[in-house]
Amino acid sequence: MLVSHLLTALVLAGQAGRVSSAKVAFLRTDVERLCVELSELAPALRLRVLTELRAAVDEVTSPALAAAMAAANAEGWGLRRIGAFVGLSHEQVRRTLAAVPPGAGE
Repeated sequence: MLVSHLLTALVLAGQAGRVSSAKVAFLRTDVERLCVELSELAPALRLRVLTELRAAVDEVTSPALAAAMAAANAEGWGLRRIGAFVGLSHEQVRRTLAAVPPGAGE
């Protein structure tokens, strides 16, 4: 069985939480620590830093996610299957893939 098929089965079975990455957990811990440190700031400063953090993470992860979706599509995955993995509707997946430059998912 292909790994991608196993991962699909886990996601569809609601067991995606078991498929974990140590690197993601490490980053999450750092972000949680930062958020605790920010709680001591004035609300305006805390809001600005958290907004900057959200934008920075989105700036990095959005293109990577789109490229991963393009790679899955290139492997023959359907839009609904990709959507199940990333928590998007198949129409949102279609729009995202339409905006991905050719060769981005390789």
